[in-house]
Amino acid sequence: MHTTIVHQSQLSPSEQAVILEMIPGELIHKGTCYRLIHEHEVSAESLFALREQLQMDINTLPEGFDPGRVKLVISDMDSTFINIECIDEIADFAGVKPQVSAVTEAAMRGELNFEESLNQRVGLLKGLHTDALQKVYDERLSLNPGAEVLLHGLKEREIPFALVSGGFTFFTDRLKQRYQLDYTRSNSLERDGEQLTGKVLGQIVGAGVKREFLLELCEELKIQPSQVVAMGDGANDLLMMEVAGLSVAYCAKPTVKEKTSCVLDHTGLNSVLDLIS
Repeated sequence: MHTTIVHQSQLSPSEQAVILEMIPGELIHKGTCYRLIHEHEVSAESLFALREQLQMDINTLPEGFDPGRVKLVISDMDSTFINIECIDEIADFAGVKPQVSAVTEAAMRGELNFEESLNQRVGLLKGLHTDALQKVYDERLSLNPGAEVLLHGLKEREIPFALVSGGFTFFTDRLKQRYQLDYTRSNSLERDGEQLTGKVLGQIVGAGVKREFLLELCEELKIQPSQVVAMGDGANDLLMMEVAGLSVAYCAKPTVKEKTSCVLDHTGLNSVLDLIS
């Protein structure tokens, strides 16, 4: 048997009819969502068509994934856990946002090498006063919808949460302290006094390092990658999502949606809880 999650707290009779026509089975209401238990596997094309028709998030749990055994949720930061791409907003204070944003977008689509693109973008920030980082944090950064509900739900279930980012420690450190996150890893911007040098310190946290971080945490927690939920929105998240038991594309690029287990486009991050109930 297979389980498909309809991330809606209420469905009209007509919506239920549409769903059951495409995926015959037993539709069970469970508070924040509906669980559809069905015999036959649903194709990616059918799920896409159903999502488009009803404009709602509908996801089938992959075969072999056990929601009750999840022991870690790991997430990308920029445009996944939070609402912005931090480097683009920092670049706005340097007067180079259009140039940096264009490179960011291409990198997230997988058209550019992430490490090279990050060095290129950070290089454009040379000479910027570090006050700009605090202004971005205070004035432009907020959690994406449902993030706090997700964190609360994970704490209730005693499931650790890790934030991993191709962004910067200035932001991950503050988010870790403010929301009591269990683990974080990201890049450090080099400074010369109160100015950015345009360089990144140490190894860049790109796709490979994100994957390594997930595996390191599995070893530390003595769990298997199959017990991990990984979520992100860009191409540099795919390697870590490939090794996780469940991968979630949140408001992601098309190339990412095509390669992940679940897609969230219409609901908040709290919908991840539906997948691990």
